Amino acid sequence: MNTFKSITVSAFTALLITGCGGAAEILSTPVENIDNTPLKVSDLTEIEKHNWGHLDLIKDTIPGMSVDKAYAEIIKNKKGEKVIVAVIDAGIDIDHEDLKDVIWTNTKEIPNNGIDDDKNGYIDDIHGWNFLGDTYNEQLEFVRILAKGDTSDPDYARAKTEYDEEYQKYMGYKTNYDQMSMQIASADETLSKHLNKKDYTKADVNAIKTDNETLSRAVQIAKYFYSNGMESLTAAKKQIDNSTTQINDRLNYNLNKEFNGRINGDNADDMSTKFYGNGNVKPTIKSESHGTHVAGIIAAKRNNGKGANGVANNVEIMSVRAVPNGDEYDKDIALGIRYAVDNGASIINGSFGKYYSPHSDWVRDAIAYAAKNDVLFVNAAGNEGINLDEKDVFPNDAVGIGPEVSDTFITVGALEPKYGSGIVAGFSNYGKVNVDVFAPGAKVYSTVPENEYDTKGGTSMAAPAVAGVAALIRSYYPKLSAAQVKQIIMESGLAVKSKVIVGGDTNDIKPFADLSKSSKMVNAYNALILASKTH
Repeated sequence: MNTFKSITVSAFTALLITGCGGAAEILSTPVENIDNTPLKVSDLTEIEKHNWGHLDLIKDTIPGMSVDKAYAEIIKNKKGEKVIVAVIDAGIDIDHEDLKDVIWTNTKEIPNNGIDDDKNGYIDDIHGWNFLGDTYNEQLEFVRILAKGDTSDPDYARAKTEYDEEYQKYMGYKTNYDQMSMQIASADETLSKHLNKKDYTKADVNAIKTDNETLSRAVQIAKYFYSNGMESLTAAKKQIDNSTTQINDRLNYNLNKEFNGRINGDNADDMSTKFYGNGNVKPTIKSESHGTHVAGIIAAKRNNGKGANGVANNVEIMSVRAVPNGDEYDKDIALGIRYAVDNGASIINGSFGKYYSPHSDWVRDAIAYAAKNDVLFVNAAGNEGINLDEKDVFPNDAVGIGPEVSDTFITVGALEPKYGSGIVAGFSNYGKVNVDVFAPGAKVYSTVPENEYDTKGGTSMAAPAVAGVAALIRSYYPKLSAAQVKQIIMESGLAVKSKVIVGGDTNDIKPFADLSKSSKMVNAYNALILASKTH
């Protein structure tokens, strides 16, 4: 679900051209008062930014999930049962300081002896399984369709149209971002020379008065990035370079019809072979941070004095590496789901997705298998700002808006940390039929590889927030089924009656109630209360 967004290109280009997502009775506040909650006017503090998804709408005027309130008033010192949550994603840094104590270990397997001790078909699967092998970069699914060259494929024409549009778009991005990078570097050099120091401040720049055209342009460029939240041109250059890396990856790997990243020796179109890959579930490179970030949202060790708190305690994270830098293979996902179910996971987090799926039936069968075995699958809605009732996204538990194969599959849209008309993240997909709930997903602070922390946004971040709430319910009320947990999460949320901006388009205003099946945003405090009553 990592989708590159061009946010600053048009405005910066203009600068250059000019020369310069419950039951009313259990809500923590009566539902009729929710929309009277005062909007938070001041900016979030650093502490609030790092923890906003755990805060309480009424107490803090921030649309979090009331996680801290749940611990303080409901969980307290209660002893829950261990819950295994499988994270099907990119690799997880299982040695991270904030995760190492919550990583699942397969006690039936003897490490590094080259023997399948537990006879599950996977040798040395100590902390999970890696279906990708040593690969990281991959094509998008519609590029694979084109690469096969089968014009009779019903998706071929659509794939060809999308490829032509995407390739042209990203070539344009590359040109713009290369230009931006050069302009920033030039402006930085000009300002450093004028001020006679490298570590000049915003105040230094604002104090410059000049008729020199080159210096004036450098000042305007710096001020532009200051106004967009950048503390320095060095930080701006870093962000632009990160975006450029994404663009180059898109062109060199994701959109490259000649590239083949599947080096694990397996045929992705043949389901008869299942035991490929290896037991190394860690990222192959530091920038492969998505899975580590997701794992931290669910279960980063709470209150240990380190960078982040996960939603759930009593959790063990099982790492299933199946999501590359590109589109995941249906076979890897289907087998990853079955691996998680067969090895004890009671919750699966799936922060991935795509819009072409040649073997979507394999994945739906696996989702049905999870439901049959009482496993909850928490699914990210996607980041294109579209209505999923009108366009298929994969994985899913139904074809279109047809009958569902699972009653334990829950799809999550993303919220911003500010209550009001802009509460729904502009990137978040939605759908009255195919999206179930909304949860904190924008600007979320969590773990990334090598004992570091970062802020990321996406429905990829909203899904693990809900997986964490599900883990709390299953830990403290273990007799509840996965289907009951799903219903509790949906019924116990806070209902927002007001209209909101959809897809980041201020001209597209819809009632929040029309964006998901539950019409609610997830609330851990209320969920635990309802769980206690259901239990």
